[in-house]
Amino acid sequence: MAKQQVIVPDIGADSAEVIEWMVKVGDSVAVDDSLLVLESDKASMEVPSTLAGTVVELLVKLGDSLSEGAAIVVIETADATAVTAAEPQEAPTDTIQDEAPVKSELQSSAAELPKAQTGGSSKHSVLVPDIGTDDAVEVIELSVSVGDDVAEGDTLLVLESDKASMEIPADATGKVLEVAVAVGASLKQGDLIAVLEVSAASSTEQVVVQEAKQEAPVVAAPASSTVAPVEPKAASVAPVRAAEPQAASSHSEVVYAGPAVRKLAREFSIPLGQVSGSGPRGRILKEDLHAFVQQRLSTPTATASSGTGIPAVPAVDFSQFGPIREEALSKIGKVTATNMQRSWLNVPHVTQYDDADVTDLEAFRASLKDEAAKKGTKLTPLPFLLKACAVALKDNPKFNSSLSADGESIIYKDYVHIGFAVDTPAGLLVPVIRDVDKKGLWELAEEVLELAGLARDKKLKPAQMQGACFTISSLGALGGKGFTPIVNAPEVGILGVSKSSVQPVWDGSSFTPRTMLPLSLSYDHRVINGADGGRFMNQVVALLSDIRRLTL
Repeated sequence: MAKQQVIVPDIGADSAEVIEWMVKVGDSVAVDDSLLVLESDKASMEVPSTLAGTVVELLVKLGDSLSEGAAIVVIETADATAVTAAEPQEAPTDTIQDEAPVKSELQSSAAELPKAQTGGSSKHSVLVPDIGTDDAVEVIELSVSVGDDVAEGDTLLVLESDKASMEIPADATGKVLEVAVAVGASLKQGDLIAVLEVSAASSTEQVVVQEAKQEAPVVAAPASSTVAPVEPKAASVAPVRAAEPQAASSHSEVVYAGPAVRKLAREFSIPLGQVSGSGPRGRILKEDLHAFVQQRLSTPTATASSGTGIPAVPAVDFSQFGPIREEALSKIGKVTATNMQRSWLNVPHVTQYDDADVTDLEAFRASLKDEAAKKGTKLTPLPFLLKACAVALKDNPKFNSSLSADGESIIYKDYVHIGFAVDTPAGLLVPVIRDVDKKGLWELAEEVLELAGLARDKKLKPAQMQGACFTISSLGALGGKGFTPIVNAPEVGILGVSKSSVQPVWDGSSFTPRTMLPLSLSYDHRVINGADGGRFMNQVVALLSDIRRLTL
């Protein structure tokens, strides 16, 4: 019989906290049985045993922070199992164990993961590319399954953040061997999506080589002990999977929740000790936090809407009046509803209406139709609106500002970025065109078509919807004589554009037919007063009525 230590392998983080023990003294364990659960800022992971035998001592306790190479437990093994798969010689009790065999084993095992050459093919790992945010983004749809053949550029899955949906394409051509994620999972840049079998003859072959660690952790054994340090096997730490049944924890008093759940609980000040977990071993899931908040809001003390003092809309069973259908809101729909309610409740809105005579603008735009076709673009009224608003924002800096979060100051912006609302099947998205004041009409026309296309195809990145100073919401040909657009805080203004129509206009001697464009300007009355709004609207109307002024 021999006693040996199991140590922490490479966990991909500087340190991680012990949140759960999976074994106790006296338990018999086999190789790869889970010993404990570690939790870092980004993930929970189970540490497997590299030995088979009986647990004789636990060397750490709950709450300890461990790093790579730290000793976890002492396991008593039979002589036959004291040697690892790499067959290293047992080190003297007062010396350091030879690391060469283990190092060789790690290198050969790690080399098998990315390549695994089989004849004329190799394995290729597809990772999450740059998605424009450091936050984790949820998987809402899988477009492939194991066994599918995919070409480079084919969509593998769809991610959805708080602001956009985006399709992730394959970066190689091959056959899907493994899908490493599921619907509902949260991914960040660099996370594994799938493993493809790629033909060696493929022109798009991309072999991802993942080098094993060059040195295995080494631990010196105490001179007075017979316990010899044992390096971990090449098998890596396995992430905790909530859907898989695990051994029951012997520490039921510990709150069992992953890092994403703990982060969400901190953001909303939810006491985890008061939340009942519905996951395996009582693990608290995000759904449990949602249920906890819903239960709290439904109590008599929380009948007001979000603490605003406004009574909540009562629930109604509409099925009693006839057939109904109920569909869940998309994440974008939920975020839009929340943002609109927040802006409407926090921003004192004022809306001003006017009509711009765009007769000459429309004639000029029609004269450029053939030139636009040669350029492969389309000159809509929106580039003219963007250009006119950019000039007005430069001349009226209050509209190109934001109120500080504490309400003590105004932040003026020396750049002119303008967002424009796009209606998509997933909901309303607002791409942002940067430096509108520095771009010409043709450049703006091309960028409008490109961003609108990306929005409708769910390929718009979060970074392409950030940083706007002002927004244009155009109903275009949908009709209407005017509406009240809601300011997209922290912006202080938004221009609503309705459908143009030909109307009789008095020119001083007679009525003449003119094309009139209804405009609705909403602004934050904490920053913009009526005179400011009037000057801004008058300048926009003048610029659209005589587009020669855009060149001044």
